[in-house]
Amino acid sequence: MKCDQVSLAAGRALRRRALAALALGLGWWVAAGPMRAAEPARVADTDRPDMTWFADARLGIFIHWGIYSEGKGSESWAFRNGEMPYDTYMAQAKTFTAAQYDPDRWAALFQEAGARYAVLTSKHHDGFALWDTQQSSWNAKDSSPAGRDLVGPFCAAMRRHGLKVGLYFSHLDWSHPDYASVRNAAGAGEADLKNRFSYPQGPDNPAAWERFLAFQRAQIGELCARFHPDLLWFDGDWERTAEQWRMPELRRQIKAWLPGVILNGRMQGFGDYATPEQALPVRPPAGPWELCMTINDSWGYQARDRNFKTVRQIVRLLVECASQGGNLLLDVGPRSDGTITPEQEQILRGIGRWTHRHAEALYGTVAGVPKDYYYGPSLLNKARDVLYLVCFDHPADGLYVKGIRNTVKRASVVGGGELAHRRFMRADWANQPGIVIIDLPAAAMDPDATVVKLDLDGPLQLVD
Repeated sequence: MKCDQVSLAAGRALRRRALAALALGLGWWVAAGPMRAAEPARVADTDRPDMTWFADARLGIFIHWGIYSEGKGSESWAFRNGEMPYDTYMAQAKTFTAAQYDPDRWAALFQEAGARYAVLTSKHHDGFALWDTQQSSWNAKDSSPAGRDLVGPFCAAMRRHGLKVGLYFSHLDWSHPDYASVRNAAGAGEADLKNRFSYPQGPDNPAAWERFLAFQRAQIGELCARFHPDLLWFDGDWERTAEQWRMPELRRQIKAWLPGVILNGRMQGFGDYATPEQALPVRPPAGPWELCMTINDSWGYQARDRNFKTVRQIVRLLVECASQGGNLLLDVGPRSDGTITPEQEQILRGIGRWTHRHAEALYGTVAGVPKDYYYGPSLLNKARDVLYLVCFDHPADGLYVKGIRNTVKRASVVGGGELAHRRFMRADWANQPGIVIIDLPAAAMDPDATVVKLDLDGPLQLVD
């Protein structure tokens, strides 16, 4: 199917709807002539929302779902990079049925995995919207057999199960007739500049770019007004500069619509937290952060991708993130009918076995001791008088923790029994507390990751 969005007439109609919405006094976006140039400043600490729920959550689920969920090729990039003809890619909308979409089943599964929030791709780079946007007919209701809004039921189901709601939205839109209208002011590679989906193949058209920004803002306004997400997860900012995107204005407008909403970092300095992708940072970003990572090698469902990560690998990444003050946003890819594959379900349930057993050491904790003190991930409760030590493999002669001045009142396995512990190499005359050794029998080990709990006599004190 060739979407009507690429036709000139539909493009003009789309622009009329976007501009009409702006002119109706909805309070979404004031656009009297060209938008103002962006200020060079970045987000001040005083402008950040309350990040408590996000920092405490530790585990979120990312859902990549769209017309690419037929499973034949990658999401959006398949046509942009020439792996699949544009018309063939867009024809996948014909089989996007959502016939077995059950967001309550999703939410129950995510809750079982131990997730505290979930982020759905409301619109990927291909421009296909999962809600019945008024700005374009290129959406699930008007251009697929799904025939309805899919975002609203997702938000309602997540909230019924106690999960915070995140919505992914791509700044760019490789299907919109006005998107590829201006070049990146910071420059781009020759191959990218020749790509007709990203950049104009003739002179720049600033007026078309202004129309696209009006369309983009109107769609974001719809998401905010209708669904009130707790988090907006942006993507696709790299093909233009912050000034071209008018990022300071966009942030101000979103915060006016939803003062408490959290914005991810893909706003070129105007988001609230960092979002590294697929690779665990050796050193964590400053401030709040989240690692987004696939459950196999693909974001959306791809039938050929069977390279699933093990539960043990994912649990390890989860605690590595948490021990450095970050979250893990684990991606799953439902099929076009809305079902999540058995392999993904099994992995999520396996993660849930671990997260529920070790909840006290995971949620609402903060980064633990530096790795010079303990050779592994560790976490602290917020009162800093309980230290959690994560152990992946059985230690032959116990766990060693150096430099703790506190008295250890009790050592135990989270979800298990008490453990013997002792001081080793203590030198009071040199003001050195020595090493705490905790005996950890093989029978006490968890198959994915063992957590040892040390109850201290007060807030943690370490040797400098």
